[in-house]
Amino acid sequence: MSFSFQQSFTAFMVLFAVIDIIGNIPIIIDLRKKHGHIQSEKASIIAGVILIVFLFVGQSILKLIGVDVNSFAVAGAFILFFIALEMILGITLYKEEEGGGITASVFPLAFPLIAGPGSLTTLLSLRAELDIENIIIGILANILLIYVVLKTSSKIERIIGPNGINIIRKIFGVILLAISVKLFAANVKILFA
Repeated sequence: MSFSFQQSFTAFMVLFAVIDIIGNIPIIIDLRKKHGHIQSEKASIIAGVILIVFLFVGQSILKLIGVDVNSFAVAGAFILFFIALEMILGITLYKEEEGGGITASVFPLAFPLIAGPGSLTTLLSLRAELDIENIIIGILANILLIYVVLKTSSKIERIIGPNGINIIRKIFGVILLAISVKLFAANVKILFA
């Protein structure tokens, strides 16, 4: 075990920015209106399990298809870059598909809103940079925060307001943009070394 507060905090911040649970409060409120009650515990646990399982088996899947972690990290840096642009510019580059008959707690909330393509790609990108136990701590801290936000989403929206949510999205967008550039630069060097 090589616990590092700095690595855990980095993993937490990157995942927090990618998952963007604060920015997704309007979507969560809309889901509550459409589907009634959302099971916060179920959504949080399922999202956490998906993230942790993918953290371990994602690399094996890459080996199976013949892609190394550094190449995947570069691809992940591009995805983070575009997610950051969405947050900063207030545009939508990636459109989520509408859910079917599965409960809103699982689809689209746990997957793909929380544990979606961005966060799964981010995990493997982080794995190229950070120790796995610190990434798990970052995941668990995010899942705890997601649970709190899901439980109190309507109160948070009333307190922060639409402008506050937009400001938070843009701040985390800039942080995510900087992280994507750093991730890209670090892994491109390794690929061309």
